[in-house]
Amino acid sequence: MPTARFLFDVGSPTAYLAWNRLPGMAARTGAVIDPVPILLGAIFKATGNAPPGTVAAKGRWMADDMTLWARRDGTPFAMNPRFPINTTRMMRGCVAAGHRGEFQAYTDAVFAGMWRDARDMGDLAVLAAVLSEAGLDAAAYAAAIDSQPVKDELRQNTESAVAAGVFGAPSFLVDDRLFFGQDRTEFVELALKGAL
Repeated sequence: MPTARFLFDVGSPTAYLAWNRLPGMAARTGAVIDPVPILLGAIFKATGNAPPGTVAAKGRWMADDMTLWARRDGTPFAMNPRFPINTTRMMRGCVAAGHRGEFQAYTDAVFAGMWRDARDMGDLAVLAAVLSEAGLDAAAYAAAIDSQPVKDELRQNTESAVAAGVFGAPSFLVDDRLFFGQDRTEFVELALKGAL
């Protein structure tokens, strides 16, 4: 069965747009989509890359571009005024959610808090409220995200992504072929169908 690894950080608004396309992609291709939490800040540091918003004109263009993509897909989207937000604890939570069998519910909730509802997800009380509203045990996540195995797994995911050539998020890996950006999902689908 074909597989695409989806490497993401919830701090990326374009990763949010791609995340919402994954179920359709899986249905159309019959592929397994394997989401892999990474730390985008660490990726930038390791590769010498920088967020697109560091170039003012590019940041303005990208905000408009994301709005157009969201409208095209029917995805509720609001640029978070607190962006960029440190996502380390949220991404550790993604790792913990995988161990708890709650990956989809956790990631849906955190992405929605960031990019649908534009909440201050860097505030731990806000994060806890978002998780509780989604029916998740916020106290269990608060404990898990400080555990060394969770920290180590997120670090290993990030280091493996850099070794695979990843320089930003979202990124997809189909076999060893890298596709970067939410606007490359059509190419990912073609690769999964063996049509590239």
